[in-house]
Amino acid sequence: MAFDVLDEHEQGELVQKWLRENALSILIGVGLGLLLIFGWQQWRIHRATHRLDAATQYGVFSADMDKKDVDAAKQIAATLQKDYSDTPYATLSALRMADDAAGRGDHEAAHAQLQSAYDHAGIDALKTLAGLYLARSEIAEKKPQEAIDLLDKLPQLGYAALRDELRGDAFAALGRKDEARTAYTDALTNLDASAANHAFLEMKLNDLGSAEKKGS
Repeated sequence: MAFDVLDEHEQGELVQKWLRENALSILIGVGLGLLLIFGWQQWRIHRATHRLDAATQYGVFSADMDKKDVDAAKQIAATLQKDYSDTPYATLSALRMADDAAGRGDHEAAHAQLQSAYDHAGIDALKTLAGLYLARSEIAEKKPQEAIDLLDKLPQLGYAALRDELRGDAFAALGRKDEARTAYTDALTNLDASAANHAFLEMKLNDLGSAEKKGS
């Protein structure tokens, strides 16, 4: 190689010459590397702080809900959904606000909170849960087709029995008894026999009557 025929002094001169010619590029590269490392660390710190703030806010929200201070809780829920929509706490607060609104008979407010929970859910499990409750709200508001459309596009993740039961409710509301019967049967298959709502689900199925024979 070329360095084999050069003495130590000449090799040193070549190295120094190369460093002088490439000093700017080296400094820029080192600077960019340090900037990326610093930026990554700052981003991680920001994310951790952001999530911690959201968790703290949600803790206060839960305490307010437990004390029945709905007005204070509503303000925190609004903050969570506005400033922390990328965290699960926005969805969880919206679900709890929806439950409270439904308990007070304010179905419009409950639906709005469920829509917010569904829109903000960044985790598939939460999106599925929020979507199932939203579908139930659509059925209660006599919008069964909208409920079916929503159920069809939810992440296929858990809650199989509830999903099938809601499909049955929607089909029954549309007068599509055969499809409702199939959905309820699937729900019973996916539901533990000791579940609290097992008997109620069987009642829904029995209320549909027997399947109609084609051509009769």
